[in-house]
Amino acid sequence: MAAPPAPSRLRALAARALPYAPALAASGALGALCIRAILAQAGSPALPLDDAFIHMQYARRLAEGGFFSFVAGDGYSSGATSLLWPVLLAPFHALGLRDLSLVYAVWALGLVFHAALAVETARLARPLAGAAAAAGAGAMCAGFAAFAWFAWSGMETVAFAWILTRTARLAAALCEPASPEPATDSATPALPPGAPALPPTAPIARSLALCGFVAPLLRPEGALASLLAAIALALSASRAVPQAPLAAPPLSAPSPSRSGALWHSARSARSARSAGRLLALAPLLGPLVVPALNQLLAGHPTSSTTSVKWLIGNPNYDGPTLRAALLDNVWLLVTDVIDGGQWTAVFLPEGSAAVIALGAVALAVAAHRRGRPAHAAIVGALALGALLPCTYLSFLWNRVRYVWPFAPAWIVMAACLARELGDAAQRLRPSLHYVTPLLAGAFAGALAARLPWAIGDLANSARAIDRQQVWLGRWAARHLPEDARIGVNDTGALAYFSGRRTFDVVGLTTEGEARYWVAGAGSRFEHYEKLPPERRPTHFIVYPHWMACPPVLGRALVDATVEDQAILGGTTMIAYEARWDLLGSGALPVRSVPGERILDELDVSDLESEAAHAYALDPLADQRNLAIALAAPESSAPGELDPTRTELADGGRYHRTADRFVVHLAAPPAEARLVLRVASDDGAELAVSVAGEAIGTVDVPRGPWVERALPLPAARLSTPAPIAITLRRGAGFHAFHYWITGR
Repeated sequence: MAAPPAPSRLRALAARALPYAPALAASGALGALCIRAILAQAGSPALPLDDAFIHMQYARRLAEGGFFSFVAGDGYSSGATSLLWPVLLAPFHALGLRDLSLVYAVWALGLVFHAALAVETARLARPLAGAAAAAGAGAMCAGFAAFAWFAWSGMETVAFAWILTRTARLAAALCEPASPEPATDSATPALPPGAPALPPTAPIARSLALCGFVAPLLRPEGALASLLAAIALALSASRAVPQAPLAAPPLSAPSPSRSGALWHSARSARSARSAGRLLALAPLLGPLVVPALNQLLAGHPTSSTTSVKWLIGNPNYDGPTLRAALLDNVWLLVTDVIDGGQWTAVFLPEGSAAVIALGAVALAVAAHRRGRPAHAAIVGALALGALLPCTYLSFLWNRVRYVWPFAPAWIVMAACLARELGDAAQRLRPSLHYVTPLLAGAFAGALAARLPWAIGDLANSARAIDRQQVWLGRWAARHLPEDARIGVNDTGALAYFSGRRTFDVVGLTTEGEARYWVAGAGSRFEHYEKLPPERRPTHFIVYPHWMACPPVLGRALVDATVEDQAILGGTTMIAYEARWDLLGSGALPVRSVPGERILDELDVSDLESEAAHAYALDPLADQRNLAIALAAPESSAPGELDPTRTELADGGRYHRTADRFVVHLAAPPAEARLVLRVASDDGAELAVSVAGEAIGTVDVPRGPWVERALPLPAARLSTPAPIAITLRRGAGFHAFHYWITGR
């Protein structure tokens, strides 16, 4: 009898696409509601997060031939939090989608990944919870308001959730391959006649290795997927092709042909294991791609986003402060974020944490009952991945977007809970076979009940971004010179729509600025003093309270005020002319003695000066690091007053109780004096010592800054000398500048 004909590629593709049809239909209907709401409020395509326009700007630069440069004329920028999302968008720009028309491509990708995520979540749940509860998991995923919000937000959140979930599902399938489901991941390729058949797990292993490699290119947290994939592949390689069993010697010697077959079989087994181990290394290469690119093109392995947002490594957090911040974030995650509290009520029903906790217990029970410990362990690891954003300075930004990619694991837990409760009910009364689908449907309905609220918030947020950042970007395109360089704190829409070069004061997309943003406004002002004029912004479009650097903000040109919103960084964003005339105005004391010179100085808030003088900082010093412009300080120092310096600007650290630093002089001076520029809110008395020797006190009156002088023992300054200024009276003082003057 002739063998049945092999299915055509078209039929095979249709068979693989069929499971996605219901999810695509549901996502399409939901997307239509979201898009209609956005168009109704904004009047045109709009996105609810400025960060989405950062991706679109990177995509445009890629299409124009600039490899991850953010604006034309600047070099490589390490600020892309997702390497692959702009790569996915760039072809659409190259094909002619410009301006807001690119938003339609973003929405189309969101629809596809939204549907694919529902399918992957159902597939991950099925071995643990069965078909009915798995279908409920898919429905929960499709109706989860957070996924709907972010699928049409222009962000990579749902795409990242999909690849995390797919990686988890493939890893579990590889560790526990016996599955009632037919394989749908990849068709086994045709083999030449006489070739040995591939193991049935080979297509899954290859797909898993690819997902593990790609996941960290979508988001840095994808390193978790890389680790899961590598472990699963390594375990599979160690047992996928076992050694030929050792048998007792036969009574008669084997034939030469049989000996050759056994030898070839053992050799094939060793080769297969070696190939499997090499494949297990592929996912581990994924997390190295972005650091390698950063090192090669920017000179440092970390991204600027990591420098700004990651608690670990933040210089303002010592050990105890860091631990306290991490624990606070974990507590907030458990007691509020996953419980539908104030930060997530728009997405989650109140009390969701209880369902997730019971689901974790049900997951363990399901793993035991169905012999799926690897599935449960991988789902548990994915759920615990939500702790990764707790290492950020804040994970509440942008509607808690860093947490949601791990939510499919919670949904699988809820499906397990529905199944275990349904089975328990059926054991009590066999006719209660409908309890499992009823509970799964109830969970899905509870999540979907938040959709109207979430869609309204999505549309309102998109309107707010359109009325503020987008409007100001278009205003800048019409009114600012083509060679303008705009200082921004929200950089996406302003760069994308203005067509002007931007200077990201936060440092996400402008290399080298993140360090100064993290340190505080005073350090940014001191840094701007050293910037070459051609690098300085000609204008600023910022939230004034975010910028927090009034000495560089000149004449206000226009503002965009948006009320009735909860997504913006401020109600009003203002465009200013940049002001640089105060740079360096505070570099010298206001009084000087003819013939004296500055022997050394500590410019407080200047990071380089502080490091050179071993200036000691307290934890959270960034929160008390300010830049101010005031009338020239009253001075009790000897010498002549400079009448031309009526207004000074300087960076300073506030609410100090002690300042310690080391001065370095080229040679011992004949005489020396310490000049302090300090202030106090309520008045203070400061004690000064050099190398442990008390040399006097300084009285600081209540009010604006003053300059005070104190003679120093020249003999103590012959070597690097530690100076200490300690608070003797008062609640604290503000330090701006210290000079060692003399001759």
